Amino acid sequence: MKALVYHGPGKKSWEEKPKPGITEATDAIVKIYKTTICGTDLHILKGDVPEVTDGRILGHEGVGIIEEVGTAVTDFKKGDRVLISCISSCGKCEYCKKGMYSHCTKGGWILGHLIDGTQAEFVRIPFADNSLYHIPENVDEEAVVMLSDILPTGFECGVLNGQIKPGDTVAIVGAGPIGLAVLLTAQFYTPSLIIMVDVDDYRLQETMKFGATHTINSQKEDAVAKIFELTEKKGVDVAIEAVGIPATFELCESIIAPGGHIANIGVHGKSVALHLETSWSKNITITTRLVDTVTTPMLLKTVSSKKIDPTKLITHHFPLQNIIEAYDTFQNAARDKTLKVILTNDSEK
Repeated sequence: MKALVYHGPGKKSWEEKPKPGITEATDAIVKIYKTTICGTDLHILKGDVPEVTDGRILGHEGVGIIEEVGTAVTDFKKGDRVLISCISSCGKCEYCKKGMYSHCTKGGWILGHLIDGTQAEFVRIPFADNSLYHIPENVDEEAVVMLSDILPTGFECGVLNGQIKPGDTVAIVGAGPIGLAVLLTAQFYTPSLIIMVDVDDYRLQETMKFGATHTINSQKEDAVAKIFELTEKKGVDVAIEAVGIPATFELCESIIAPGGHIANIGVHGKSVALHLETSWSKNITITTRLVDTVTTPMLLKTVSSKKIDPTKLITHHFPLQNIIEAYDTFQNAARDKTLKVILTNDSEK
């Protein structure tokens, strides 16, 4: 089969790899139909995730059709259309029983990280009964791809961890796909202000279509001063970091109101200064989280009932074999006005 293979920081290739097979009774083999590229994949290519080794097939999102199941798989069979969760869950360990699937002692975020991932024609999914979801009839499969990772990540790590409440003022720092996923799902809780901060005018303009109330280009104006102006000099109730660099996290520290929440989502490859000299007395809460995907069933219902439309996040389509071109487009988001890309395995047609 063909797959996108990582060969160290800055190096990747579309090449031939052995088709995966069943190695555990709880496995399923899925033929990929549609997949995508995540900002985390770009962090891997930058060298920010050193656990990813030379030869690893990247990717942790997608939908497909089950090709084969292990003898212990009971909820799925050959031919089922499935959503692949970015998090693999054994369902039995201490962390899984707490709903912290991201810290599963045998799974967690392993696809495209510690085991081969979904940017390939086929993928092996461990713990299939707990790590796959049936796709309902008459649901847009491209919308469902957004439920592999970015929708539950934005909702769990940003909205839920940030404890957004009706009437809250919210700043989302980073208007990429994850920031937009936060923007979409934050509106479940009717905040009074949703301020989007980024350096890309196109992305900021797009956020207004998704429900943002205000936008700030932090390269062109003083984001801190503008946010304090918009919030009657209080700062925001919730600041969500959706980039993963020191400057954006420190911006969140600068704009948070007393009693507020800073929810980190970004994948950080460098240390960040924690400014306790200004925040020690402000009663703020800082949270970090890797998505657990515990909300995926609920989010799948909201997509099925068309309460939210994640296809609005998709700007580009490519055949799977053109994944190198797709990476270039995704990496140059400002140049190509890119949000999310969809890669389709043409051999599935």
